Amino acid sequence: MVVCAQTQTPAPFPKPPRPAVKPRKVDHTPPALFPVASLWTLALNNMLTVPAAYDATHAFFAIEGDQLVAYDILSGDQQWLVTARPQFQPAIGDNLLFVVESDSLVARNADDGEVAWEMPLGGKPPVRPAWDNGWLVVSTDKGDVLGIRASDGHVLWRHDLKSPAHGLPGFAADRVYVSTRDRRIVALRIENGEPIWERHFIGVPADILALADRVYAGSSDDYLYCLMPNDGSIDWRWRTGGDIVGAPVTDGDRVYFVALDNVLRALDHKSGVQQWMRPLPIRPAWSPLLIGSTVAVAGLATSVKGFAIKDGAPAGDFVATSEVTTAPYALDDPVLHRPMLLVTTRDIAKGATATLSGRSFEPPLAPVTPLPNLVQIAPMASATTTPRPQ
Repeated sequence: MVVCAQTQTPAPFPKPPRPAVKPRKVDHTPPALFPVASLWTLALNNMLTVPAAYDATHAFFAIEGDQLVAYDILSGDQQWLVTARPQFQPAIGDNLLFVVESDSLVARNADDGEVAWEMPLGGKPPVRPAWDNGWLVVSTDKGDVLGIRASDGHVLWRHDLKSPAHGLPGFAADRVYVSTRDRRIVALRIENGEPIWERHFIGVPADILALADRVYAGSSDDYLYCLMPNDGSIDWRWRTGGDIVGAPVTDGDRVYFVALDNVLRALDHKSGVQQWMRPLPIRPAWSPLLIGSTVAVAGLATSVKGFAIKDGAPAGDFVATSEVTTAPYALDDPVLHRPMLLVTTRDIAKGATATLSGRSFEPPLAPVTPLPNLVQIAPMASATTTPRPQ
């Protein structure tokens, strides 16, 4: 009898585990503004009479000769021209341009300049109107604050603050915050003007930045204050060497502001701890401007200075041929999705000039050109080359 031994198939070697693939980190940092290249330049041939105003598609300039003119931002083409004498920088919202004239408030359609509605004011307001989410808030020189429906000019409420407003109000949630000349900030309910709380200060508070969880304002006592919106209590304050210029700005993590001690500061928006500070080579005239990952500062000088929001390192400059005359405006290119900067300058002889610049792409694409002294060598058949079949 023949016995056949059963052969066993050897077990396969285990496959080595595949190395873990680390997920690629996605950089969500917004692009920086600088370097920039000019996209168009517009000569207005007149001086501005009040600061320029902007929305997402238009730039509005009040110029000498009682003229108010609108230009398309992306192309620089003129859209309309009307006769007007604005007393302040216009406010914009609901596709309307709100212009304070000598004795009235006029709302014009942003697309064609036609009057949508008009109401008498009975005096020049202490500060320009402010718009937010369908509401237009206007102050009077007697201390009243008016809540107006922006779409048709209907006054929904009026509240007497007992003192004229000082600085631009701030809007957040269901409230509007107004600073007064008698050194207060007053929180009003936006629906009916009902007062919620008021906070007294040593100095006079100025423009307000309001958020859902914090309210920020500079004061003439050289402090930046952070208030809690529920009761107006002071959460923290930061001392500077001069008055705060304009309202602070925030990216959700830090609060950025400038003062007349010529310093740009970045503080943690909740704790108030300083993240960095940067001395400025110019005297700031307006609030800082956040553009992508850049914070820009302008003054009555021939340049706009850029700094990295991360650490305040210099990030580039916009250099003009004459002095900047109004706060620059930041917008996003709807096609290339790059940050853009609109700067208006003034020249005694030439008047105002507006320039739109956008981030330039680096390195720039260069045309392909032959190398110099290029020697072309023709290939030669070798003896071992297999000939092609005939």
